[in-house]
Amino acid sequence: MKKISSKSTLLFVVVLTAFFSMTAFAADPPGKLSNTDCAKCHTKPPADVAASGGAHKTSVSCQDCHSGHRPAVKNNIPQCGQCHSDKPHFDLKDCLRCHTNPHTPKNIKFSNNVTKECVTCHTPQIEKLTKVKSKHSALACSFCHNTHGKIPLCTECHKSHSPEMTAAECKRCHQAHMPNAVAYSSDTPNSMCGSCHKKAQVMLAASDTKHKDKHKMVPTCQNCHGTPHPAGIMDRFTKCGDCHSIAHNLNHKEPAPSAPEKKTVKKEKKK
Repeated sequence: MKKISSKSTLLFVVVLTAFFSMTAFAADPPGKLSNTDCAKCHTKPPADVAASGGAHKTSVSCQDCHSGHRPAVKNNIPQCGQCHSDKPHFDLKDCLRCHTNPHTPKNIKFSNNVTKECVTCHTPQIEKLTKVKSKHSALACSFCHNTHGKIPLCTECHKSHSPEMTAAECKRCHQAHMPNAVAYSSDTPNSMCGSCHKKAQVMLAASDTKHKDKHKMVPTCQNCHGTPHPAGIMDRFTKCGDCHSIAHNLNHKEPAPSAPEKKTVKKEKKK
């Protein structure tokens, strides 16, 4: 009998072991992986999802997005459109331009020239910028909102009208997306208007009148007071200011008297 070499014996054992291992795997495949299993090797993505994953944390598991594992599955990195669809925003290309980390999808960072992406969700703001043109209309959205959800203070770019006026008070008169459409409520303090209209405020402070409506609107006295005098007086004094000065400094001065008629005196001729 020929002796079987130790090398041949070892090779036979290895082949036989591999055969039975493959047979056992085919008959009894391993169980489905869990998020805990993924975290054993991939520590950062699960940590990101746990910290700021949004719906990725509560509604899906690792396997809902990453089906299979390499090398059995060559590409298990999903496309965003696999789950996100049916909205104009989801039709945009290059999602990772703003959503730089898909495991923290709401931590959005913008480049210096982002506007078209914002339009797909924030249409009311875009409509205001278009309707009332201002310097803000020419800026990219990301100039002010360089991080998603950030609402900057007006004073980051603009000086307030006076040292006493806070950044929060800018919104009492100005809307950020149409700042030139100035409007204010009836409880706006005169001191705010006085930041630009100092002379008028000083005069109003010494008066009991409170006249205001829309910015730059100069009302006629009749808007509030109707026709306060008989027709004869109104015909003679067509301007209220002839007697009452100006709206910020009302008085009841007497109108200037008419110039007396000059009498002609005939000179006697010398005899």
